[in-house]
Formats: sequence, C-alpha cells, structure tokens
Amino acid sequence: MLIINRYRVEHKELVKKLQQRLDKSREEVEAMLDIFCDTVVERCSQMDSIMIQGLGTFEARKKMERISVNPVTGKRMLVPPKVVLVFKPNTAIKNQLKTRKEL
Repeated sequence: MLIINRYRVEHKELVKKLQQRLDKSREEVEAMLDIFCDTVVERCSQMDSIMIQGLGTFEARKKMERISVNPVTGKRMLVPPKVVLVFKPNTAIKNQLKTRKEL
C-alpha cells in the first residue's frame, strides 16, 4: 500500500493509475509492479541497496539486539537482532516535502 495525503492507495488502485498513465493492460502493469517488488525484496534480502533515480534508495539495515522497557509493567526485556527495510527519498522529494504549505 502507498499512502498519499493520509490516503491509502491499494494495490489495485495503483495498478489502475499506472495502467492509465502507461496505456498498458492491467496484466502488464501488474507484472511490472510484481517484478519491481520482487526485485526490491530480493536485493534487500541480500543486504544490497537499490537506488532508483527520481525516487530514492531502498536499503536493508541490521539492528543490533537491545534491552527495552515495557512502559506499562516497567519490565525489561531483550529485543532480538533483526533486519529492517529503510527507504530514503532523494533530495528533490525531500525538498518538495519541506516546501509544502499544509502540514
């Protein structure tokens, strides 16, 4: 799902928008979107990063294990290490977000 202006864009709606823009069939657009998602997952699972010009960088990062405190009980617990997917938008997108008047 993609969130734009606090509005969720579902998979089928994204496919529909891309279909209209690219003038392709629904099956072709779904295949392209699936290939994109599969490529991001595949490369990031190998701890590589993917830079897409005009958009940003997808990167897998390792988080070390840490001790956390449950705010309700005050009990300390060990959080195991994990890998997280991080997206860093490019400078043009960051600048657009900074200059938005409505927040």
